[in-house]
Amino acid sequence: MTQTQNDAGPQPVAGNAGRHAGLRAYCEGVFAVVGMEMRQRLRSRGWYIMLALWFVIIGIVTWLTWWSWNAQQANVAWDTSAASRGPGPLIFEIVLAFVLLFGLLVAPAFSANAINGDRAGGTLAILQVTLLSSGQILWGKFLASWIAGIAFLAASVPFLVFGIAQGGLGFGHIAIALLMLAVEIAVVCALGVGISALANRPLFSIVVTYLVVSLLVFGTLIAFGLGSMVSQGKVNANQMGYTGMYGYDSGDIKEPVPPDYIPPLPNNVTDSDGNRYCFGIIQEMETVRTERVAWMLSMNPFVVIADSIPYQKSVTEDRTTTGIFETISQGARYAQAGPEGTYPCANGKLTADYMDQKTPLWPQGLGLQLLVAGGVVALGWRALRTPAGKLPKGTRVA
Repeated sequence: MTQTQNDAGPQPVAGNAGRHAGLRAYCEGVFAVVGMEMRQRLRSRGWYIMLALWFVIIGIVTWLTWWSWNAQQANVAWDTSAASRGPGPLIFEIVLAFVLLFGLLVAPAFSANAINGDRAGGTLAILQVTLLSSGQILWGKFLASWIAGIAFLAASVPFLVFGIAQGGLGFGHIAIALLMLAVEIAVVCALGVGISALANRPLFSIVVTYLVVSLLVFGTLIAFGLGSMVSQGKVNANQMGYTGMYGYDSGDIKEPVPPDYIPPLPNNVTDSDGNRYCFGIIQEMETVRTERVAWMLSMNPFVVIADSIPYQKSVTEDRTTTGIFETISQGARYAQAGPEGTYPCANGKLTADYMDQKTPLWPQGLGLQLLVAGGVVALGWRALRTPAGKLPKGTRVA
């Protein structure tokens, strides 16, 4: 009985070791595919030409932004707030926008023919008859495409650092921006590899991938606009007034009042902050329920990037937005808040002019992107399984 118990004791350890060995073998297969793909890319002269062009274009954009800011400050001497911030925020946001735009354009070129390109060349079957599984091939192709996209992202880092060095921002901005850019490139690469496994022709998969990226960038804006048009609703609110908004003591306009005179507030004030106040009877108002369709807007890559970047706690005294991406983030948060958080005097309460980053929108948008990309990759894995029961007409096997 004791010998039986001793024999049974090491079994869980052996099982764990077996699982670890299996995972290690699986990862080795994935990295083998990645190494093969990267060696092919590095042997191509076009890879280095594209990388050099990318570096030159981003450098030109950075120089033009810096030059235009200096020219503007020389002509507009009264704008002391912009001069105190420096050109850093403007350079950072312009370069970030171009890197994201170019990344969305370049990533499909690396991933959208990863599978069917090998199928058309007759090399995919060579991989499939080895011990590599469909998942290993798919993961290897995805990681190789992602690494290629990260190389272009790394080439733009010096210009982002240059923008940070000009003042007005911290290195936390560039760290989060680079991380989110890498994630967005990964999403596009996953879409491209998945569509490449589903489509039979490389040209068709490239076109479809660009269409999907266009849907994320432009289609989400169109869908949000059309959805807002049919998302009509009501909100309970009263009227909003401003302290000192009356130029006369009463309804009688015959006697002008002194310039320093502040008229008293109405009797039925429901909320006030010193400058604004809500007054009157609360009643139903027609409005647009943007919170119902804000999830469409959250899937936009520019919204995901803009909403994930932390902004300074006090940019100006009136807490207005100061940059492109901050404006995008504020617009998306206004849509997410809906009329309860943005309609003047909703429920008799003053609404904020600036939406703080308390409830971020980007996790929802990124989650939806990952859900779509994961579904496409899963379908691609299913189409790549061997033995294939039925192949499309004209498919080259070897």
